[in-house]
Amino acid sequence: MTTLSRFSASALRPSVVQKFADPDWTAKGERRARVWLKRLDTLWINTGTLCNIECKNCYILSSPTNDALVYISGSETARFLDEAKTFETREIGFTGGEPFLNPDFLDMLEDALQRDFEVLVLTNAMQPMQRPPIKQRMIDLKTRLGEKLTLRVSLDHHSRDLHDEERGEGSFDKALEGISWLAEHGFNLAIAGRVSLYECEAEGRESYRGLIIENDWPIDADDNTQLVLFPEMDGADDTPEITGACWDILKVKPSDMMCASSRMVVKRKGAAAPVVLPCTLLPYDEAFEMATTLHEAVNSDGGMFERGAVKLCHPHCSKFCVLGGGSCS
Repeated sequence: MTTLSRFSASALRPSVVQKFADPDWTAKGERRARVWLKRLDTLWINTGTLCNIECKNCYILSSPTNDALVYISGSETARFLDEAKTFETREIGFTGGEPFLNPDFLDMLEDALQRDFEVLVLTNAMQPMQRPPIKQRMIDLKTRLGEKLTLRVSLDHHSRDLHDEERGEGSFDKALEGISWLAEHGFNLAIAGRVSLYECEAEGRESYRGLIIENDWPIDADDNTQLVLFPEMDGADDTPEITGACWDILKVKPSDMMCASSRMVVKRKGAAAPVVLPCTLLPYDEAFEMATTLHEAVNSDGGMFERGAVKLCHPHCSKFCVLGGGSCS
């Protein structure tokens, strides 16, 4: 969880730098790409990095012992929900760790739904969600406020062996139990998998389709919001830096990037208050901290930001978002 080394922002091009080291210039001396916030469509709340399992591929290193991002409280979350209303934010996303481990999570979930946000919860649907008191309250929330609630369950692969290889023995069956319970009780459902475990995305969708039909889940395998297949995120992999010229070369738009429409709130261990980050992918790099409020974050300047714009100075910006076309929402 070491932070990447950074050079001070400068109007002068550095003569020699490592890739992703300088906020303004690439290693080749080209102007780094920037993304401006078009609209705060989605606000992510990280509920904490503690999780009931430890996955080999977890980009945020969640585990039963990792509390680098501590549990955010219901009152802290409420302050950001208040702010989000002033931005006319559409969606609140809850991620972790495993959100259902946070003792305030169901209160936060109800608070967001009562404010008429669409709400997306990322979960492994295992033991923390399946505790009887949690299930009882979830059914109550579904009955009263469930129209705008969606739960997206992480299922790395459609087969037991490959899924359990990533997430631990028995995790596949437990996840299927949770998905089937959610389906039985009429929750809006989605599945998140990994495209790298298949030859191509089309093969992945066909493989999941069989599992979905077999279990009678109300999920459309052709809908990429109901079956999301993510590109990999490995900071050790070599990936190109993104310059302003890349938008036309790659035929992608800055406005399609996740940081053009979302922000994430995290609370670091030992910190006095939560902070705002550009997106869900950079939880540990303190260089990407924007501010302690959404309104201040909009105008962040200096370092990784330019009058609120995010400088794409991280491998994840390149591999997951620009080249991979990934988005957590």
